[in-house]
Amino acid sequence: MANQSMEIWICDARLGEPQLSPFTLYLSPSDAPTVGLALIKAGIAQGPEDPILARKGCFGVFGKRKDWDSPIYEGDRLELYSALLVDPKAVRRKRANQNQDAKFQAAAAKRKARRL
Repeated sequence: MANQSMEIWICDARLGEPQLSPFTLYLSPSDAPTVGLALIKAGIAQGPEDPILARKGCFGVFGKRKDWDSPIYEGDRLELYSALLVDPKAVRRKRANQNQDAKFQAAAAKRKARRL
C-alpha cells in the first residue's frame, strides 16, 4: 500500500502575530494521523515530552485544546498557542472585587450624605 498524504493548516501564534501556513502530512500505512504525529513531522516537536510543548494547553485544533494522541483530519487547522501572561481567573476575580469595593464606597457615601 502506498503512502498517504493529508493537507492540514498550521497556525503558529507563539511569537507575535499568528502565521498560518499549509502543511502536507505524509503518512505511512502503519501511522495513525494524530496531533502528535503532525507536530513531529512538521519539525515543531521531538516527542510528547518535548520542553517546547511541556505546558498544558499549548496546542489545539480549531480553538479546542487537544491531547497528543488526538486524531487529526484532512483540512484541520493545528494551532500552537503562546503562553498566557496573566491568569484569566485572577483578572476576573480582581475586577469583581473592584466592582464590589465601588458599590460599598457608593453606599457609604449615600449614608454619609443622609446624615448631613
